[in-house]
Amino acid sequence: MSKKMSLLFASVSVLLMIATAVAISYNGWLAVLFLLLALACIASGFIYKARLRKMK
Repeated sequence: MSKKMSLLFASVSVLLMIATAVAISYNGWLAVLFLLLALACIASGFIYKARLRKMK
């Protein structure tokens, strides 16, 4: 995986985790939504990396 893609996945994941932390104090359901989005982003990064490795 290129460094730019790694940085993109890491940055988006961190932003979603920060949003989860902020949303905990406001709305529990919104925090759950951000948590699921963060986990989906992390998982999609691993899936993308595995597919690129498989293509080589």
